[in-house]
Amino acid sequence: MILAASLRLFRNARSIMARQSDARIVPLPALRLAGEVALEAAFAERRSVREYTRDPLTLAEVAQLLWAGQGATQSGARRTVPSAGALYPIELYLLSGDVTGLETGLYRYRVIGHDLVELSRQDLRAELADAALGQDQVKVAPAVIAIAGAVARTASKYGQRATRYVLMEVGSAAQNIHLQAAALRLGTVVIGAFRDARVMQVLGMSDEESPFCIMPIGRPR
Repeated sequence: MILAASLRLFRNARSIMARQSDARIVPLPALRLAGEVALEAAFAERRSVREYTRDPLTLAEVAQLLWAGQGATQSGARRTVPSAGALYPIELYLLSGDVTGLETGLYRYRVIGHDLVELSRQDLRAELADAALGQDQVKVAPAVIAIAGAVARTASKYGQRATRYVLMEVGSAAQNIHLQAAALRLGTVVIGAFRDARVMQVLGMSDEESPFCIMPIGRPR
């Protein structure tokens, strides 16, 4: 069963690579490894924020948030989030609605290369908000990050414990994004109430991936 799941994952990954071979790649700004807010201050200031101003985000801010959630460290050998067996099942999707320097649309974050693969030029925030049981903050936030995971990627080594391990990684990624948002004086909230199948449809996710949480991001109102 584990072998079959691994083979399906491999075939699906090849299919995704084929579909994305001609996709537009958006380079992201260089990372900032030293900020103005101490880690302890980010802990203290972290809150669930559901109301945002109409001000846009910058591409540099979005890049920093994506890197915090799943970025490469040590020349790509490791990431910002621990992973069981270094199998890295987490995938980050970005919905851009009002980000300076980035066109409206749907993107997938590529860890190696620190860039974005354009998946759609449509503004899908309203559709994702509908999938999230009508939560307006998803529709009005200038950007939304969705965290998905390919459990089969971890199950290839850890079997039935895979779901547990992937959930641990999702929690780590979400907390990293939340703390980075606090350090950037941005607001976000972790959303887990949504219709899985509809989220997968909106984001064009593969059958091997499962949506785990949605994080709208904006400037606190």
